[in-house]
Amino acid sequence: MQAIELSLPGVLLFRPTPHHDDRGFFTRTFDSAVAEEHGLAPRSFVQDSQSRSRRGTLRGMHGRLGRGEAKLVRCARGAVLDVLVDARPGSPTFGRSLAVRLDDVDLVHLFVPPGLLHGFQALTDWADVCYRIDREHDPAEDVAVRYDDPDLGIEWPLPVSVISERDRRADPWVSLVRRLRTTGSRTDRAPSLHS
Repeated sequence: MQAIELSLPGVLLFRPTPHHDDRGFFTRTFDSAVAEEHGLAPRSFVQDSQSRSRRGTLRGMHGRLGRGEAKLVRCARGAVLDVLVDARPGSPTFGRSLAVRLDDVDLVHLFVPPGLLHGFQALTDWADVCYRIDREHDPAEDVAVRYDDPDLGIEWPLPVSVISERDRRADPWVSLVRRLRTTGSRTDRAPSLHS
């Protein structure tokens, strides 16, 4: 398994090496030794979750206040466009986004550190996304930013066919920026992943 650093600080792409034969394939989906080599504490993950979405469904953009939340995300079935936005005050890439295709062919995993907003859109008839999370969910820390906010300029590949009411009514990016400024720029106050 190979780990690749991406353009947002702390974001890693884990590329497994599947072994194919007449039966299909076998691959390692997680390797704690590789994670530790790149500064992660793999034993800190406390929860695995899975979502299933139909084509065009959009989930996001979600984050967490407080200590934040780190995630290891992969698409076990189908394909999604996974999008991150750096919401860490003081980060040199604050406000920038990064999009990565996750699918059941390349089998890559995306590690997202605390402080980033996270969302994805299903590109195939059905897509299953698996999350390995380092904290238990606390709804009081949830934040959401509009998926179509013009200040973020995220280009989603498909028309949005399904979206939750919460995501449809999410606040604009500028509201989160104001909120971050009033709470200070301490790392433990920055939002992080939660989808």
